[in-house]
Amino acid sequence: MKVLYVASEAVPFAKTGGLADVAGSLPQALRAEGHDVRVIMPKFGMIAEKYRNAMEHVYDGELNVAWRKKFVGLDQYEHKGVTYYFVDNVEYFGRDGFYGYDDDAERFSFFCRAVLNLLPAMDFWPDIIHTNDWHTGLVNVFLKLEHHGDARYQNIKTLYTIHNLKYQGVFPKEVMSDMLGLDWKYFNNGDLEFYDAVNFMKGGLVYADAISTVSKTYAEEIQYECFGERLDGLLRSRKDDLYGIVNGIDYETYDPAKDKNLFVKYDVNTIETKFDNQVALQKQLGLPESRRTPLVAIISRLVQPKGMDLIVRMMDEILQHEDIQFVVLGTGEKRYEDWFKGLAWRFPRKVSTNIFFSNELAMRIYAGASMFLMPSDYEPCGIGQLIAMRYGTIPIVRATGGLKDTVHPYDKFTKEGNGFLFDDYNAHEMMYALKRALRFYRSYSVWKQIVENAMRADYSWAESAKEYTKLYETLIAR
Repeated sequence: MKVLYVASEAVPFAKTGGLADVAGSLPQALRAEGHDVRVIMPKFGMIAEKYRNAMEHVYDGELNVAWRKKFVGLDQYEHKGVTYYFVDNVEYFGRDGFYGYDDDAERFSFFCRAVLNLLPAMDFWPDIIHTNDWHTGLVNVFLKLEHHGDARYQNIKTLYTIHNLKYQGVFPKEVMSDMLGLDWKYFNNGDLEFYDAVNFMKGGLVYADAISTVSKTYAEEIQYECFGERLDGLLRSRKDDLYGIVNGIDYETYDPAKDKNLFVKYDVNTIETKFDNQVALQKQLGLPESRRTPLVAIISRLVQPKGMDLIVRMMDEILQHEDIQFVVLGTGEKRYEDWFKGLAWRFPRKVSTNIFFSNELAMRIYAGASMFLMPSDYEPCGIGQLIAMRYGTIPIVRATGGLKDTVHPYDKFTKEGNGFLFDDYNAHEMMYALKRALRFYRSYSVWKQIVENAMRADYSWAESAKEYTKLYETLIAR
């Protein structure tokens, strides 16, 4: 099977969020399944020189952008067995950032049109074009509207993945003619219209052959008004074409038995060694050293959607009454950053606040912490809980989106389960979930069982790739 994976970013070339991790890992996993998978993305100016200099130049040409023509180039580079294509235009992509420019509608409509028009230059005719988030939504639109009747394109199926419905690519309606070069009838019939504006994601959803999102629960949630971001009606109308597939993580990258960032390496058979990492982490952070004091961690953007207001509401009370230590790593809204700094001042022997980001420290926290707190208001998939479980750190999460799909409550009778959940977005419910975890923590044999369950769970990309393969096969068979 031939798959062209279209994304605005991919590790190791460009990253602003989780999409880059997916685009850097899933194609490799699909290739391991025996598929010919290639990735195409913009050639951003911020891509490291070592990659830019090693790219092979494939094509130079021109591309229509509404009423004008623009240069388009194509480079390629092989990374870990996967061919990556880079759409080149210095005017659009040779900048100091990736997104957030006034001409983003023009930049990414150009990219989407280029993806399709450059297929002859690639000499690659995919069975599936897999598009992702609003930046690539117009690929689905242009395929149906601008390549209809071309035999080379007519059998290509499209899968459109929503990574986060909040970010939809909404622009003034004038872009229809000035930048997209599309007939106004596709605005007037509602295909691209969104409250008198143009919505790139809506177009992607309307014209995709199938739609997926990054967890089964999130696929259900976005069909309701509270999570649907004003697209719930459209998503309900396409519910038969809507699938949820949980993201994975790279088990080669995230492996406590090989991770060079850790003080001491360990695996599921040497769990006791995990406590050595806890003591070393406590020493590094200036906390009292103790193998048995539960260490609760947060590694997160410090913003409301990540549940920070729940922590602000209850953490003082928890620290006053429970024998625990608490460490936070991340940046975000100033009000939360300041509050966490104040928390460390109020509880200097219990709290370590780190208002920055360090991958080395993050991995040491994943390895050294006992519990990982992730009380998100919403979470399409989530990656923190997956990494935490891989490192034997037990997640305490709200039952939403991918958190609900990957974290299963521990059952003392069956001895199954890999974490602790609470349902309502409520500070007291979060506190009670943490207290449940602390009760089980007091019994080493029970806690060891929970840790083993978490570490043995398989949330690698290999499992996700198998589900995507089935979905691709379903699409092709239509």
